[in-house]
Amino acid sequence: MIRHYLFSFFFFLGIILISLVFLPSLFLPQKIVILGGKIMGHWSAFCLKKILSINIIIKGKDKIDPNSKFFIASSHQSMFETFFLQTIFNSPIFILKKELLNIPIFGWYLKKIGSISINRNKISKDNLGFFEEISKTVNQSNRPIIIFPQGTRVSPEDRTEFKKGAGRIYEELKIKCMPVAISSGKIWPKHGLKKTNLNLTVSILDPINPGLEKDLFIKNLQEKIYSELDKID
Repeated sequence: MIRHYLFSFFFFLGIILISLVFLPSLFLPQKIVILGGKIMGHWSAFCLKKILSINIIIKGKDKIDPNSKFFIASSHQSMFETFFLQTIFNSPIFILKKELLNIPIFGWYLKKIGSISINRNKISKDNLGFFEEISKTVNQSNRPIIIFPQGTRVSPEDRTEFKKGAGRIYEELKIKCMPVAISSGKIWPKHGLKKTNLNLTVSILDPINPGLEKDLFIKNLQEKIYSELDKID
């Protein structure tokens, strides 16, 4: 329990300090803000390793092709992946809930790095152009889009069906998808105490090539990620 509170204190203290140090970067080129995000990712890993004695295992990194376009679909069990995946992939562009952009300072950073927001609670004029904006972003950048098809953080044992929007994105982009399974929830749960002396696995799976019918893609993606989580949990 003591290490749980130590982790929370030092992790959030570090995030706040990094945010303050990089505050002037909001008026500088985007790449400076992106660097701050990567530092936050390394800080999260450092705190997990040094305070909670967590061994972080990365599998399948060799499957990432830096010379081809793809988007990332990751399981979402904790805050860990929102920070750490920035250290593995080339500064991914996040698809996120619109309300996150309203958070002081943190929301400003999310806007600056080019995050794409959606209001999940209603059909709005902004939402109607959501998929077109994603397609335009992918075509104009070498940075991959990252989505969390579960829609929100879930518990490690949760096997809820993936959101259909992931299929729409796959259909719109017409590029391969890199599935990622992460066993972070058993260590850093949405609620409750953090665990110690465990392995945390980030598993990058074989890509799903474009061309599938969107419902078949969702089924394939879901099976891949949940099957891997069953193995590594």
